[in-house]
Amino acid sequence: MKSTELRKLSDEQLAQKLEDGRAELFNLRFQMATSQLDNTARVTTVKRDIARVQTEMRARQIAAQSK
Repeated sequence: MKSTELRKLSDEQLAQKLEDGRAELFNLRFQMATSQLDNTARVTTVKRDIARVQTEMRARQIAAQSK
């Protein structure tokens, strides 16, 4: 997911995206540990998506504090 798409989401939707991403990362790690994961690049993609969501959430928090 791109940063521009994340900026359009509400705070609740961002929190849901973060929760979904963390759950998916957990499942991917579990699959990797049991040698069932075919696409290992998906782990990196999910980590980056989580980081993007957290960055947008933090930017909104800073913007709210500065007002």
